[in-house]
Amino acid sequence: MACLERPLTPDLLTTHDKALAVNLKPDAYGTFAEIGAGQEVVRWFFRVGGAAGTISKSISAYDMQVSDAIYGKCKRYVCRDRLDSMLDAEQSLNHSRLTEKRGANTAFFTFADTVSARNFHGTNECHGWLGVRFQSAPGVPDSQITVHIRMLDNDNQSQQEALGIVGVNLIYGSIILTDDPDTLLASLLDNLTPQRIEIDMIEFSGPHFSDVDNRIMALRLVQLGFTGAAMFAADGSVVQPAEVLRKKSLVVARGRFRPITNVNIDMIRATKRQLATDYHLNQSDVLPIMEITMRDLMQDGEVCLADFISRAEVLETTGHMVMISDFFEFYRLAAFLFRCTNQPIGITMGLGTMMNVFDDAYYETLEGGLLGSFGRLFRQALRLYVYPQKDQTTGVVDTVDTVKFNNPKDGLLDYLQSIGSIVQLRDIKQEYLDILSTEVLQRIASGDSTWTSQVPEPVAEAIRTRRLFGYAA
Repeated sequence: MACLERPLTPDLLTTHDKALAVNLKPDAYGTFAEIGAGQEVVRWFFRVGGAAGTISKSISAYDMQVSDAIYGKCKRYVCRDRLDSMLDAEQSLNHSRLTEKRGANTAFFTFADTVSARNFHGTNECHGWLGVRFQSAPGVPDSQITVHIRMLDNDNQSQQEALGIVGVNLIYGSIILTDDPDTLLASLLDNLTPQRIEIDMIEFSGPHFSDVDNRIMALRLVQLGFTGAAMFAADGSVVQPAEVLRKKSLVVARGRFRPITNVNIDMIRATKRQLATDYHLNQSDVLPIMEITMRDLMQDGEVCLADFISRAEVLETTGHMVMISDFFEFYRLAAFLFRCTNQPIGITMGLGTMMNVFDDAYYETLEGGLLGSFGRLFRQALRLYVYPQKDQTTGVVDTVDTVKFNNPKDGLLDYLQSIGSIVQLRDIKQEYLDILSTEVLQRIASGDSTWTSQVPEPVAEAIRTRRLFGYAA
């Protein structure tokens, strides 16, 4: 998939130019609070000149006890909660200390980051939380931009450099580009590449961003190639994937979900039950995720935002997490999940999709081809759970046990079944095998009300109420 072309900030500004532009803006004034990797962001503003007009305070609370004394105790020091406590404390001080003297003509801001850069032994997760809480104009309520990054350079010095650049981009965006969130987001990797910094979460909040849909911003991160996957919760709020998936057992259902049907829900239900049985887990401890690939969002080479929102709103009624990914190949999805959790993972799919997994054409550019992809896919505790398929003409139900490739791949399939890597789902609702999502979509648009029995009731209600998918009463 070709990435969305990334619009560039005006005049191809360098990091130096951006920092100077902020310093020369007469009404921007605020605090820089940085933990981890040095004061890499504020250093730019000191370096370019004019910092006295921009910086009210710069602080680094490296010692944990000192950090706790200033911002309160926290279970982890590189987390969203710590970032928010830093922004709360420092922006409150800006308002209380500075409003009386200069509040009428000054828009206050606080930039904060809490970061874990590469340690001496190279054994730690290199990531960080960055945020800006700011007034878009003097005297107005604060708004906020929150970002999570992964630092991908191989040495500490390069990671510090990259952190400084992305921090300047974020501050410049919040002060100069605040009325254009799309351009602001796209500018975050100016003078960087996704090979150095991955941005896997961004959230716009506060009154200035009341019209911003953070689900679309999550989609933009994947479109722009800033990350391979982004996620949002059932209430539409964006989440940071590794934080949500950390040490969780997972069931991932991939689909187009136009719309979600009873089959999709039954696949997840049956897979959760089977995974829990296979690994002696409580079903309540297994996190289900609905995944949509960018390829499944494309129409004529473009993403239709209205269609994406329709799918998102319907998915939210089911109470599931939603993942948008650029991982068409399942082994790439698996690699992402392995990075986030070491617990059992079940990927659930229909029989036809499982057959496609064995298609050599998908792996022509991969070293090792089909077998190489399986070596990457079936690692740790990952299994494919396969839903049966009914021939709508003959009524015959095919399963993993009955399907044949009529070539040596039959032996490979038998082997993967024998070691438990591919599992036939048994506890399924046979009456759902007649449901085809393409027919449901046609019935919604044609006014044939029989579609309502083929989707969960909350889904049907959402489609009727919001008139989604071309709904015709």
